[in-house]
Formats: sequence, structure tokens, C-alpha cells
Amino acid sequence: MMAGKDGLVKLDVGVLSAEQQEKLRQFKIKTRIENEKYLRSHPEVEVLIGDFLRDVLLKRPADIREFAADHFTNPNLHVVIGSKMKGNSDME
Repeated sequence: MMAGKDGLVKLDVGVLSAEQQEKLRQFKIKTRIENEKYLRSHPEVEVLIGDFLRDVLLKRPADIREFAADHFTNPNLHVVIGSKMKGNSDME
């Protein structure tokens, strides 16, 4: 691994053999497909993330970690998301 100009670690794929690179490529494709299937079968994830991002952009909290912790530990979160999902299905 190498550090890039931005300080992020970059992988040196040159150390992988052609076979390893192909297996990695196939793994990435399979993972993306599985993730897409999961997200399609759980539309509440999109509503949950969208609701969080909306609140972040509207409220612009100074401490995003504390804000996120409060947001996702709200005991009524399931009710809020369920209500928004019902509202979304009414609009379709």
C-alpha cells in the first residue's frame, strides 16, 4: 500500500498476479450485485439515509458524529421512517 498525495492509502494492484486480479474483479462485481439486490429489497435504507442527509444539510451540526449518534438512536426512528415510507407509497 502506498500513501497518495491526499493522504489516503492507495492499493498497489501490481503486486497481484493476473489470476488474483481477475478473482478480485469478479469479487467486486459479485459484491456490487449483492449490494444492489439488498438495497432493492430494503427501500427503507434509502429513506433512512435520505432523511439523515436532509437533516444534516438543514441543521448543519457542528459535531456530525454526535448528531449522527442522536439521529440513529432516536427511539422513534422506525416510526418516522415507516411514516415516510407510507407517504412515499401514497405518492406512487
